[in-house]
Amino acid sequence: MEALRPVPRTLLRDRAYEAIRDAIVTGEIEPGAVVRDAEFAERLGLSRAPVREAFARLVDEGLLESKPQSYTRVTPVVAADVRDAAAVVGAMHELATRAAVPRLRETDLDMMRAANDRFAAAVRAGDVDEALRADDELHDVLIRVAGNRAAAATVARYTPLIRRLERRRFGEGGSCRSAGLHERLIEACATGDTRTAVRVTADIWHTLADLADPD
Repeated sequence: MEALRPVPRTLLRDRAYEAIRDAIVTGEIEPGAVVRDAEFAERLGLSRAPVREAFARLVDEGLLESKPQSYTRVTPVVAADVRDAAAVVGAMHELATRAAVPRLRETDLDMMRAANDRFAAAVRAGDVDEALRADDELHDVLIRVAGNRAAAATVARYTPLIRRLERRRFGEGGSCRSAGLHERLIEACATGDTRTAVRVTADIWHTLADLADPD
């Protein structure tokens, strides 16, 4: 498992959490797989304590489920959970966009444009990993500029649930979010049109929620 390499012995709990979370989101650890702290501690080159703490956090965030004295395993991808997460994350992004637009500088807009260029290129190339990274980078500009720590924490907590389904849909031949929506968002941000920027942000996250609808 590529995501489960030894990590430096700094911020061990957070590094263990990030490595295991990423392995779950990318599908390296599949839904239903049983996870064991001793095995992951060995893979990551850590003691069992930070791995157990990472497991507890992932249970709280819905990526793992645990039955005391029995098992800890990766949760299934549940459409209703994804819709709920997308609704919450979308609301936080709308909040951040509303706060950020009046504060954006040209350097921030340049970062968003560059991220969207990478996003569009990755979609054309079928590179899901790069597309999702670029997508995160674009929206993270607004989260950062807004400066709302509660919104940022909520986005960080629930986005992995959405990413699991996104990756599955793209792997099944689905399409990535349109770079055109990003272009509209950036244009509204550049002109200081907060209302339109918030509306486009809502459209982007409604598109994500639609991924969870039954076929």
